[in-house]
Amino acid sequence: MLKQKQRKMRDAFPLPLTLRVHRALSWLRRAENEKDDLDVRFILLWIGFNAAYAGDLDRALDGEGRAGNERERFDQFFATLVEMDSSNRIYNVIWERFSQEIRLLMDNKYVFAPFWKHHAGEFGGAGWEVSFDSAKRAANRALAEKDTAIVLSILFDRLYVLRNQLVHGGATWDSSANRNQVRDGASLLGCLLPVFIDLMMDNPDAEWAMPMYPVVEE
Repeated sequence: MLKQKQRKMRDAFPLPLTLRVHRALSWLRRAENEKDDLDVRFILLWIGFNAAYAGDLDRALDGEGRAGNERERFDQFFATLVEMDSSNRIYNVIWERFSQEIRLLMDNKYVFAPFWKHHAGEFGGAGWEVSFDSAKRAANRALAEKDTAIVLSILFDRLYVLRNQLVHGGATWDSSANRNQVRDGASLLGCLLPVFIDLMMDNPDAEWAMPMYPVVEE
């Protein structure tokens, strides 16, 4: 459905949106065909998400940016999507999945960055339990207040930790130790990413920056 919509609308898209949507859809479609390997499915979905929110070309030329900047870009992207989402489609997905994957992810300390900082003896890890409980309360409060951008920000903090574990070799492939969070993360991303892409296509006139690594004609 999304691919058919993209084919009908793409001629009216500005180049930055064309690249973002085309790339994100390619990874989403591949992820949807990955039924058995949850690690691979999650990574494919994350790449699709990365393609959708993709940082701009200036950032790419400046050495990829830092993790903190990356999280800021998530939040900017979420704020843009929520502003576009007049029918609360993202919130409806979050509400529907909250009692399932979202609650489980929020209750899972293994995708909470301060937990790992504590175990590594790094700055920011002290009192992680307090921060953990505070984040869960903040997510519940934001959900009750329909503050979708805040819920997404807190949720993707968790997913970003999982992404780092997998992509940077901090986990064993198909490990039983992280099956729950990989399963829940893949399921949730699989629900949210299509909505993100659809909202982007519905708003071609928004200001979409040229993504990293644009196609170069030679």
